[in-house]
Amino acid sequence: MALSRRRNDHMGANAWPGYVDVLSTLLMVIVFVLAVFMLVQFFLANAISGRDKAIEGLRSELAGLVEQLGLEKRNNAALRLDITNLQATLSSANAERDQLAAVLADSQVRADEAEKKLTEQQQIVVDLQGKLVSSTGQLDQEKRLTTEARSQVDLLNRQILALREQMAQIERILKESEEKDKSNQAQVSDLGRRLNAALARKVDELTNYRSEFFGRLRQALGNRRDIQVVGDRFVFQSEVLFDSASAELKPEGREQIGKLAKTLIEISDKIPKELPWVLRVDGHTDKLPIATAQFPSNWELSSARAISVVKFLASQGVPVERLAATGFGEFQPLDAREDQTAFRRNRRIELKLTER
Repeated sequence: MALSRRRNDHMGANAWPGYVDVLSTLLMVIVFVLAVFMLVQFFLANAISGRDKAIEGLRSELAGLVEQLGLEKRNNAALRLDITNLQATLSSANAERDQLAAVLADSQVRADEAEKKLTEQQQIVVDLQGKLVSSTGQLDQEKRLTTEARSQVDLLNRQILALREQMAQIERILKESEEKDKSNQAQVSDLGRRLNAALARKVDELTNYRSEFFGRLRQALGNRRDIQVVGDRFVFQSEVLFDSASAELKPEGREQIGKLAKTLIEISDKIPKELPWVLRVDGHTDKLPIATAQFPSNWELSSARAISVVKFLASQGVPVERLAATGFGEFQPLDAREDQTAFRRNRRIELKLTER
């Protein structure tokens, strides 16, 4: 029994250092895990802080753009209100002028009637004077008639003078109205010239950017026979981008459209935000009919191809609000001939930098 007790004491003494090593190792592991956790938390905090700063910067830029857009809308509204007021003033002046013209016409009729009566009275005076010369026996009666006739003549003269004064006043009013009308028309013309000048400046700006875009795009794509400029459009032959009867971009087509997207993004950074430009993508086919489950007609095929190009441009970072897709089917051919060369030319995708 004594031997058993000594054996147990010896085993307990030998087990204690092992427990100490296990506890030390566990403590080191815990310290290591805590250190890793602190480092991860530190890096995550830095990443979240950087993201919040970026988001705040984007919000500030968005607020500036919204404020600039609101200012432009208020300016346009003020110009429209000025034009509306001037047009209302012009209409009122025209109505007043028409009314005065009617009064003048009525006064002219009355004056003509008065002059006619005066002529008749003068004829009566002449007749009375003849009777006075030829008949001395009726002198008193002739004098009385002459006096009455002269009274009537004087009355008619006064009426004519009053009518002439009214006509002169009406003419002055008409003249003032015409001068006011000319002033209003000059203001409207000035506003029209200002609006036309502003529109012309916007068109010139877009034309300059379109020329730069086409030049840089031609440089990026190289001199290829199947990619060319026609008027104000950049034309891709469909074989470059799509397989026959397909609206899915080929790898080669993705490469070419990717170059286009890069060039467009570089140019769009230079175009003023207030300029309402869009890149219009037009799909065209040849006149050979198609009738599949996916494309019942050339309308659907041309539209689907244009939409595929637009979606790929958007995936490359081009703003979606600056893109538009249109399908023309076979109804806008470049070549009206009936051969394979004409059909190949008519199967195309056209790009046009234009106003919204």
